[in-house]
Amino acid sequence: MKITDIKVFPVNIAGRSQLNIKVETDAGIYGWGASGITGREFAVIGAIDHYRPLLIGKDPRQIGAIWQDLYRGQYFEGGRVLTAAISAIDIALYDIKGKALGVPVYELLGGKQRDYVECFASLRFSSKEELIDRAKVLIKEGWRMLRLAPAEYEEGKYASEFEPRDSITIIADWVSALRKEVGTKVTIGIDYHHRLSVPETVSFLQRMPTGTLDFIEEPIRDEMPEVYQELRKMVNVPFAIGEEFSSKWQFLPYIEKNITQFARIDVCNVGGITEAMKVANMAEAHYIDLLPHNPIGPICTAATIHLAAACPNFTWLEEMNTPVENPGLDDINYYPVQPKLEGNRYKVSDAPGLGIEFNEDLALKEGFNSVETPRLKRKDGSFTNW
Repeated sequence: MKITDIKVFPVNIAGRSQLNIKVETDAGIYGWGASGITGREFAVIGAIDHYRPLLIGKDPRQIGAIWQDLYRGQYFEGGRVLTAAISAIDIALYDIKGKALGVPVYELLGGKQRDYVECFASLRFSSKEELIDRAKVLIKEGWRMLRLAPAEYEEGKYASEFEPRDSITIIADWVSALRKEVGTKVTIGIDYHHRLSVPETVSFLQRMPTGTLDFIEEPIRDEMPEVYQELRKMVNVPFAIGEEFSSKWQFLPYIEKNITQFARIDVCNVGGITEAMKVANMAEAHYIDLLPHNPIGPICTAATIHLAAACPNFTWLEEMNTPVENPGLDDINYYPVQPKLEGNRYKVSDAPGLGIEFNEDLALKEGFNSVETPRLKRKDGSFTNW
């Protein structure tokens, strides 16, 4: 079997952008993959254009060798754009190999260790009332873990104002009220999306009673592990870090130094299933569980389900489509075959490959426009993180 082509399909779904790829072979078997970098699809497509001539004619079943060739085959190794391209290709190769052997992808990873993959609800809110009301609906529907995504700064437009000190005062009050309302049985985390500084993070956590939060996700930027290590010493709430990491080496200091307690691995960013399994193994050796990042579309969901099925150290999979919020990123018109939620969990499929199909004809018909992420500014007009 030989690779004959790699096709790219950038699409706009539910007002956001996704980049899917199709790897074709001379055996008539094809595989689907996805990139995890939203808003920079043209850059990833450029990387795939570089990789295409290197891949045509190769055996798609030699996944590990292909990964090494793509990652190490240039002087300037790695980087998020290149690794997002490698991720998409790697996932597609697993899809091909699973289909060729007639087995689901998790069988290529050592077999499944669970029958279901449980999810946490990503709960976006902009007021205390919305937070508590939405949380109650989710809990009633059987969701045991809520990951809060505060959006109190939103003004209903592209550019909004965000003042960290104002935010932590408001959100600490709202989250404390939520914990009182729902009790102690529900797991609650919060994602501050690296919008805070070290002292702001400490102040935020100190404003809430012990036990309010079960973890905080990426409160500060991740470029300096040493800074996160110092922050780790100042607070007693577990961290969830890693959704932007693009290799096992980027995860390494956070795992070995016990900086993070949950690995927020994104199979479409980190280097595909090949690299994700290596990170999962490192995390297992340090008693760290996986809390996978999954904000894009069904191809990422399907690939992550197979990863989660094969790893003993898995906790919850991120889920955007919940009883209180459904952004439509899993549009059935684009994804006629995709994993289906059963309550708050996915049943691990026994279909060959990933168990996913994408409507390439619709993608070509609809076209694509690049979508930028929102921009936040402080009251003084200076730029800050979104």
